[in-house]
Amino acid sequence: MSINREVLNAEIQRLKKEKGAVILAHNYQIPDIQNVADYLGDSLELSRISAKLVEKLIIFCGVKFMAETAKILSPQKRIILPVLEAGCPLADTIEPEEVEELKKKHPGAWVVSYVNTAASVKALSDVCCTSSNAIQVVRGIPAKKVIFVPDKNLGWWVKKNVPEKEIIVWQGFCYVHEQFTLKDLEEAKKNFPEAEVLAHPECRSEILEKADYVVSTAGMLKRAKESGAKVFIIGTEEALVYRLQKENPQKEFYSLGTARTCINMKKTTLNELHRALSHEIYEIELDEQIIKQAKTALERMVEYI
Repeated sequence: MSINREVLNAEIQRLKKEKGAVILAHNYQIPDIQNVADYLGDSLELSRISAKLVEKLIIFCGVKFMAETAKILSPQKRIILPVLEAGCPLADTIEPEEVEELKKKHPGAWVVSYVNTAASVKALSDVCCTSSNAIQVVRGIPAKKVIFVPDKNLGWWVKKNVPEKEIIVWQGFCYVHEQFTLKDLEEAKKNFPEAEVLAHPECRSEILEKADYVVSTAGMLKRAKESGAKVFIIGTEEALVYRLQKENPQKEFYSLGTARTCINMKKTTLNELHRALSHEIYEIELDEQIIKQAKTALERMVEYI
């Protein structure tokens, strides 16, 4: 197995150099992919990196909406998603037609879409947000009424922190974060009473209320480095624990309850990555109008944070 891995790694490096490609990997990717990537990060962070790269061939190891976001911000580049079936159940909880219906039902409201949405949904949005800046975006936009899609837990967190606005929250959720329960948290705190609890805002509201910090994956990485705590309970997809431990070897990290896994994030293996580089598949293609409208919503986000 180790020989196969070494051979694959060497082949991937050779192909990458030969084709002038760059490999981006999301924080939830398997260790093998994290280790071979040129850049690691969350979805928007990686998309912004891709926009700044001089290379024109980007291999995005993540899920489809992430590769789409990279394409929106870098339409002149070739964005390759190694596994076409690597989708996001959270992004799939809302369709463009449902956004249109919400806009008709709530005229005058601004549509704020979480970056975890399809390009077609972003194109119908007034502004996008991330898990780290959703509160600032909703607070900053010039609208008293807001349609927030698609994550109900992040939407709840925004409503709690921006009570002065009327926020209509779509009832989508991430099945990975939804699995963490208050019982899990209580058990983890019992086992590690000195631990600092870091929870992703896609977790249930009862988890968010009890966490020491409610932060994105990038926020967790930052907090773990800066905190004086030596033990952490992590409320997000299990692969982030690998990166946290690797970057902070003197500290301890434990999943909040049983380690929760995103099946779609694990579909990208070294074999799939090698195939993607070899054959340059699967390339993300989007309608020009979708790109233009979605890019406006993404770029507008920085005006309100």
